[in-house]
This record gives sequence, C-alpha cells and structure tokens, in this order.
Amino acid sequence: MNKAQAKKRMEELNQKTSYYAQKYYDEDRPEISDFEYDMLMLELRNLENQYPELISKKSYTQHVGGTVKSGFNKVEHEVPLLSMQDIFQLEEIEEYVGKIKKQAEENEIKNQNFVVETKIDGLTASLEYKDGIFVRGSTRGNGLVGEDVTENLKTIKNIPQKLTEKINITVRGEVFISNRDFEKMNQEREENGEEIFANARNAAAGSLRQLDSSITKKRPLDMYVYNIQKIEGKKITSHYEALQYLEKLGFSVNPIKIFCTTVEEVKKAIHKIGEERDKLTFGIDGAVVKVDDLNFREILGNTAKNPRWQIAYKYPPEQKETKLIDIVCNVGRTGVITPLAILEPVQVSGSTISKTTLHNEDFIKEKEIKIGDTVVIQKAGDVIPEIVKVNKEKRTGEEKEFKMPDICPVCGAKTVREEGEAAVRCTGIECPAKLYRNLVHFVSREAMNIDGLGENIIDQLMDKKLIQNIADIYQLTFEDIASLKKNGTKFATNLVNAIENSKQNDLYRLITAFGIMHIGTKASKVLAKKFKNLDNLAKASLEELSEIEDIGPIMAESIVEFFSQEQTKDLIQKLKQAGVNTEAKDVEEIEERFSGKTFVLTGSLQNFTREEAADRIEKLGGKVSSSVSKKTSYLVAGEDAGSKLAKAKELGTTILTEAEFLEMIK
Repeated sequence: MNKAQAKKRMEELNQKTSYYAQKYYDEDRPEISDFEYDMLMLELRNLENQYPELISKKSYTQHVGGTVKSGFNKVEHEVPLLSMQDIFQLEEIEEYVGKIKKQAEENEIKNQNFVVETKIDGLTASLEYKDGIFVRGSTRGNGLVGEDVTENLKTIKNIPQKLTEKINITVRGEVFISNRDFEKMNQEREENGEEIFANARNAAAGSLRQLDSSITKKRPLDMYVYNIQKIEGKKITSHYEALQYLEKLGFSVNPIKIFCTTVEEVKKAIHKIGEERDKLTFGIDGAVVKVDDLNFREILGNTAKNPRWQIAYKYPPEQKETKLIDIVCNVGRTGVITPLAILEPVQVSGSTISKTTLHNEDFIKEKEIKIGDTVVIQKAGDVIPEIVKVNKEKRTGEEKEFKMPDICPVCGAKTVREEGEAAVRCTGIECPAKLYRNLVHFVSREAMNIDGLGENIIDQLMDKKLIQNIADIYQLTFEDIASLKKNGTKFATNLVNAIENSKQNDLYRLITAFGIMHIGTKASKVLAKKFKNLDNLAKASLEELSEIEDIGPIMAESIVEFFSQEQTKDLIQKLKQAGVNTEAKDVEEIEERFSGKTFVLTGSLQNFTREEAADRIEKLGGKVSSSVSKKTSYLVAGEDAGSKLAKAKELGTTILTEAEFLEMIK
C-alpha cells in the first residue's frame, strides 16, 4: 500500500471508528462486535505507525472515546482516567514485559513484578471519598472530563457509602452487570416486548448514564474497584498491596488478581484467565498486565491516551458452526413478534447453544439467513449467542426462505409492521400473549381508572385463571378478590366498587382503554364527540375517519383495522353484556390554546398531581412529554426539580414556575 492509498484507507477507518465509537460510548447501542471494532482500530494504528505524518488529531487512537451526555454536570478528573493499549498476540506480551524489565534495570529498580487481572467488560467510573464518606462519582467521559453520576452510583449496593477508615481517597473501577443478571434482565425485556440489550457492557453503561436515578436503581449493577487514583495520608508502594488495602476499606475489588515475577508467569496467568473465563460470573473482554511498583509507574508515565505501565491482552471470540434447523416466532407482552433460530446444539464459550434470537425481519434479510443454513455462532460480549454469518458454501439448495407471519401464531389475528419500525406486531386485543399488558393498560388511570387493580393484583388473578380475557374483570366476585389477600374484606369491597363504578365511565375512556395503535386520550375524546357511541365508531369508514381533524390517515387505518377484528367484536359484546357504558357523555371541548406546544413536568407540584397537570395541558390542546428535548416548548418546574431542569437550561427551554403555569391555564 503506497502513501496515497494509506491516506485514503486511514480516512475511511477514522470515519468508521468515529461512528462506531459514538454508538458504543455515547449512545450505548453498539452496531458491531468489540472484536470487529478492535480489528479496525488495530489496522488504523498499524497504518499510523507506518505513516505518522498522516495521523489525524480526531483519530480515536489519539484520545479516549466518549463524551459528556447532555443533562449531566461535568467533572474534571484530577487524575486522568486513561484507556489501555490493546494487543492481540502473546508474542507482544513477551515484547512488552521485556521492555518494562529493561527500563527497570536502566532505572536501577530490582525485582520488577506484575499483576495480571481480568479486564471487566463494563463502564469505567471514579469514586471520591472525603473522610471516608462517598461524596462524588463520575464516568470516564473523554478521560479528562466525565459525567457526575453520584446519585446513580449511590443506588449500587456494593459501593460503600462509608469506608472503614476516615481517609481521603479517589478510586477507579468498573460498573458491570453479572452474566446471570444480564440474561434474566434480557429475558424479562423480551417477554415484555422490549428491545433486548446487545451485551452486558452497554446495558451497564446505559443504566449508569440514566438521567433518572430511579431507573438505575432497578438495574442489577455491581462495581469492582481496581486502582487507587489518589490517596492522602498513607504511603502505598505496591499495586498488589493497594488492592488488599482497598478490600480492607470495604470495596469490592476485582476478584482475579495474579501476582507474577516473570514473563512466563504473566503468559501463564493470561492463559489461565482465558481457560476459566466461561466460569466467571461476570463478562470480560481480556486480561490486563500491570506494573506492580507504583513508584516505577511514575517514571514510566503515560502517552496522550494510554499509561505505559499497563497493557490489555484481548482474547479472540470463540466461533462455532452449526445447523439452523428452524425459525419459530415468539409473541411478547406488547405483541411484538420475535423470530427465534432453532439450532443443532453446539458448545460455544462453555455453554450449550440450541437457540438464539434473530431480532427482526431486517436482521434476517441483512444476514441472508435461510432455514437449513450452516451458520457461524459466537457469544456477543461472551454472554448472548448470536449468528455472525451464514456459510453459503455449504448450501445444498434445499434451504428455505423465511417470511414473517401475516397472522399471529398465538391468536390468529392479523399482524402489522408500521412504517419506520423493524417490529412486526399482533393486532389482536384478546391475544393471550398480550393479555397482561392489555389488562394493565385497560385499568390504568388514563383509561378505565380502576383504582386498586394494579399489576400485582392482575398477576395474581391471572395465575389463578380468574382473568383470561379483559371482559373477565367485570365477572370478578367479592370472594375472588378477597381470596387474594389475608383479611382482604376491605380491599375486596373497595375494588368491587371501583370495578362497578368504571362501568359508568365516559366513552372516551373505553376507547382509550382499548389501546388502539396511535390513539391516545386526546384522539379518543375527538372520536367520542364525533360518533356519540361505540357502534357508530365501529362502523365508521376509512374515508369518514380521515376527514376528521386531528385524525390522520395512519390513525384512521389503525381504527378501521381494530374494529374489523373478530376479537374486538367479541370483546365489545362481552363488555356490553357486563353493563359497561358505550355511549358518549358531554365530552369537554378541547381548547387549542396550547396547540403545537409540548410540556415537560418535573419536581413536586403543590396544586396538582402530575396526572392532573397533564390532563389540564391536554384539555388545552397541548402535549406532555416525559423527557426534555429541543422540541420541548415549556418545562414546568416544581420543588426539588433535578436533571430535567438542568437539561432545559442547557437547551434554552422556557422554564415555568408552578405559579406561572397556573397563570397560563386560567
């Protein structure tokens, strides 16, 4: 490759690595595997070594990946959180250790030793303690400036809020999700029809970088500490000694730390970690070799991006070939239909793999996957099995194309794929796979508003098979409900009354409760006002619906499709028999004062609940969003407003006090 060709290739690699790094570090949504990214970076680094005059200042070989996410306060790291140089051959380990030993001799340092640790696949974070009390935590960011995620880190149970000694110390570690917790979390997300996380690292990163710490609290995060960044009042000269001291202070320390004196011991430690990584409870993406002498580390120093006193050996991902026997479809709680590959069982990274998700129709087309293909399997992030590619050379001609089903495999209702979405969904309101989610929505405050019939109670009623259809809510008896709780008489009385009262709800609430795609409360009120009763709405034509202001063509199609289903007709008949009102009452006029305006509510309001404030905004023609963006018109800030207020200030969004909001809605 000549210089002109090298320049062109380096520009391509810079563009690719920059794009993939942004997806990985900033959006926590990787599009390629770690190994594929590492190979791109290795190629770029080799070209930069060959042509140093062509190195771009924007190259990811020159700085730490990641930026500060909007909405977080910035933290300047007193000691930079640098990344590590990666190597992929054991011969390079020999070269590195030999170089360190030689430099030690030149500086008259005897018995230079090393510590080999697992390279935990998570998100780097820094913890600061004053007098032994946790005062601030931050992400690495770009190595010099990170994000203040103190409140989120406080939700991680194994991070000590108070140390065993009153000491000023800053430590560095890795936030991660264990393999078991990750698999469980993804299984629950799949059952709920939510997008599954690509790997444990990005699940951990996305969880820690939430602007709402209550979301972080629900995620099974852990943290292992592996380095002292700064310490006052105590002299420590050995890294291995430092790790033992961190454990004494109360930190959870990286459990794999092997003390080595020779290059042979270092290579043996790396090999041992590689052999046993399948048995670890957490994901790793390599082994780290660190100089043990802390004074010698100071002499070795850093490059612009990497410390010279440590290096990371990256293990190649294990791949195996197997046969794709069949593709079946699972229906999640939201009705999303997910294709699942059924495989001839194969051992990959210590696990027997017999099935794996194919995500969606686009994934299958992109990989050109057919039933009967020989496919290459690997574990993404050493956790999730995935199909990497098809071995087309082994095709016999008997392979079959796969097509996503036109009807739901569970209930037989029509399936749809909305424009701009990758997911195919079941449209049946009585689909057993969707029943739980449909019930939760049906009884919710904005829909039929059945107070007391929460998710836990719905779970119990479904477990006892007392509810197998939405209309079964209205067949529940006092005895059915009382049996759910010890001394449940009062609870049963209240819930029976709430169910009975819901029969008299206005028609718009019932329309909202159906959960028709694209139809929310505002549209439901428009429809109730226009058609007066449910029968008229059910008979409305596409043309008739499309002519209504605020009901667009996509919404009209969704309404017609919903009411044409046999399942919908069956449910409506059952609800009528139960005495549920299907007539419109005096529907409130929707003013257009806030037409085209989007509001976000944050903090504690004194004169309203959040739901009441949102209802007032919608009645005045406005929209309510849960997050602040450039499209936000107003942020209504109550007491103790947090990160949303900070983001609104950053974006220049108009901020209203509760008093100002009250004035606007008079």
